[in-house]
Amino acid sequence: MAPRRGSNHPVANVFANGATAPSSIDLAMMARCIELSKETPKGELPFAALVTQGGKIVAHSHNRVVRDCDVSRHAEMVALAEAQRVTGSLRLRGCALYTNVEPCPMCSFAIRETGIDRVVYAIRSRAMGGHSRWSILDDDQLSRVMPVYFSPPPELVADFCAEEAEKVWNDRHPLIWRMIKARGCLG
Repeated sequence: MAPRRGSNHPVANVFANGATAPSSIDLAMMARCIELSKETPKGELPFAALVTQGGKIVAHSHNRVVRDCDVSRHAEMVALAEAQRVTGSLRLRGCALYTNVEPCPMCSFAIRETGIDRVVYAIRSRAMGGHSRWSILDDDQLSRVMPVYFSPPPELVADFCAEEAEKVWNDRHPLIWRMIKARGCLG
């Protein structure tokens, strides 16, 4: 992994599936996503996600696992469902997803099925990530074997604004964040 620079210089270390370098739109959207993670209600972990189309936010959410008493209510899943409702389409082609933490396998399969074109995330999850651990987001075999259901892999930008996203976790739950980092779950 490339060394990180100061927090005023977001670094994206991984560009996959032909991803272009992060743009000013990516920076603005990730900044909004990180702000949204700060707004996560007490009791929830500060996960946040937003779906954009043409540089405009279509849907956004933070985790609602505790609030809804439903383990499937990850920020990405809620944002995807809202984007589908707003656009009136199951497919979200032409859309991008921004999330402060790498999507898990459950969220990654949903991302692939909706046809999201670009995924930009901040904090890696080497233990649970749908990209760095399980390779769901960049697996082109899914779309070859089941093209009706799974779109080609999205462009991926990883480690984007990771320091800023990690700061939210550390400020919100310093002890939990240290344990998460020590165990290699995130970061």
